Amino acid sequence: MTDEVNIGVLLFVAYRAMENRAFAAVAAAGYEDITPAQGKLLQRVDEDGSRLSELAESAQVTKQTAGYLVDQLERGGYVERCPDPGDARARLVRLTGKARDLLPIGAAAVSEVEAEWTSYLGKRRMEQLRDTLTRLREITDPYIDR
Repeated sequence: MTDEVNIGVLLFVAYRAMENRAFAAVAAAGYEDITPAQGKLLQRVDEDGSRLSELAESAQVTKQTAGYLVDQLERGGYVERCPDPGDARARLVRLTGKARDLLPIGAAAVSEVEAEWTSYLGKRRMEQLRDTLTRLREITDPYIDR
């Protein structure tokens, strides 16, 4: 058995640290009712709205779980369900103004973490890390436009 931590754990630990900082900033700004699961879904709502099935797939949760999370977000005033102009039978999930106000707070916290990591690692290493992860995304992200 080796003492070396596998790369998946290392990536997860770094991601979780960034996620925790973003959620702490959001909560400090008064949005204390957003859970990480809700946030994961909220981030994936397209500018023009998204179908529930698309949200479920991109968040890698079941359609039932996505529906439950959207219900919670709707009750909190973060999303609304609207008719899909392209399909009268379908509905879109759209961000409300409240959600649009919230998203930049999380994004600012992420930028702050990236700046701290750059300060710690140095600009060159941070650029290499970003380049490496961007390249890995090409073969690991099923939702990337290829």
